[in-house]
Amino acid sequence: MVARLVIAAPSSGSGKTTVATGLMAAFAGRGLTVSPHKVGPDYIDPGYHALATGRPGRNLDAYLCGTELIAPLFAHGAAGADLAVVEGVMGLYDGAAGQGELASTAQVAKVLRAPVVLVVDASSQSRSAAALVHGFASWDPRVRIGGVILNKVGSDRHEALLREALDESGVPVLGVLRRTGQARTPSRHLGLVPVAERRPDAVDAVAAMAEQVRAGCDLEAVLALARSAPPLETGVWDPRDALGAGAGERAGSAREGSGGGTGGGGRPVVAVAGGAAFSFSYTEHSELLTAAGAEVVGFDPLHDEQLPDGTAALVIGGGFPEVYGPELSANEQLREAVAGLAASGAPVAAECAGLLYLSRSLDGHPMCGVLDAEARMSERLTLGYRDAVAVSDSSLAPAGTRLRAHEFHRTVLEPGAGASPAWGVHQPERRVEGFVQQGVHASYLHTHWAAQPSVARRFLDGCAG
Repeated sequence: MVARLVIAAPSSGSGKTTVATGLMAAFAGRGLTVSPHKVGPDYIDPGYHALATGRPGRNLDAYLCGTELIAPLFAHGAAGADLAVVEGVMGLYDGAAGQGELASTAQVAKVLRAPVVLVVDASSQSRSAAALVHGFASWDPRVRIGGVILNKVGSDRHEALLREALDESGVPVLGVLRRTGQARTPSRHLGLVPVAERRPDAVDAVAAMAEQVRAGCDLEAVLALARSAPPLETGVWDPRDALGAGAGERAGSAREGSGGGTGGGGRPVVAVAGGAAFSFSYTEHSELLTAAGAEVVGFDPLHDEQLPDGTAALVIGGGFPEVYGPELSANEQLREAVAGLAASGAPVAAECAGLLYLSRSLDGHPMCGVLDAEARMSERLTLGYRDAVAVSDSSLAPAGTRLRAHEFHRTVLEPGAGASPAWGVHQPERRVEGFVQQGVHASYLHTHWAAQPSVARRFLDGCAG
């Protein structure tokens, strides 16, 4: 099994992303094949991880996918790698609210039997840092804190005090990053700017993180810690196995002679929106669609004036369309093509940013007009895990299907009429959410299809209609 470690911290803002991305890039620069992973639902950090390693960033979310899928999904993503680096979420022991350790970094570390490197913001402490590390190391004996990296250290004297105190804790110091020379990453209202939006800046940021980590960390000691992880006995998640044997063959034969568009070998073309405005997606979604028999083709709504040739279905994931409202609106030809595809009854799956793009307008800018709804930015952040049940039959799931989801946006939607709701949500309050209209399923909720692979098969089956 691949060498592996988890990068965690006492709290958000301690420097996990800098250390994790810097380690990934530093080890990749030494010729190692590095597999990047992120605990939780976040889409943005995995983009930086992919840039650092040249491999897709993979999420490990026990709330969305179930604890039993964490190790198999990890093994799938880490196949062929020399080293896997898992960036944690929030504080080490923080998980889904009111759910104990569920979806926490600590839970994932235990499932993966991976040693943990604790990143500590030492900017306002000296000896107290040792007490902090001792507390985190002793809280759960099944979580192995294998080392600490001290971040935002002010001076040689500060470093000496910290090292002296930590000598008593029994947890080795694997690195020290100085307060000066911190890598700068492009940020805005919802955190880091996705790699797809400002790639040159992101490339520079990753290079700066790697240099900071190389200068301040004992890479040999970090690698030795990763290699000390015990064997992990687990199956390997496979999209074809998840769908059932012969899924691709069944999907292809079901569409022979159908009216839907097809690509090479008669495979139905599923267009997946990407680019700067729609940069959020889980890699496993495309893998499941491919395994089900689709030809997955990317396109950029900011620049492409037509959908890919033969498009039979459309997936529009998350992102920041509010930043690109004028540009998306100006691409009138593509907006009309999307509206035409939706009107034909073809399957269309839209999450969050995709929902906004299908609305009549976004902050006053005309969008595709598929849904009778107006969208606008707001001051309120909507964030959290959701338990959802499908309240209408749709291209993704029959009514009654239960899924776990995540919601993260600063926009609001003012719906009109003409569509059925997609989901019933039970927390933080009971409400219905989203739209089902012909083949369109549009919602603010992000779901992970690995938890319910039948979603991909049902979506593709809709191409035959």
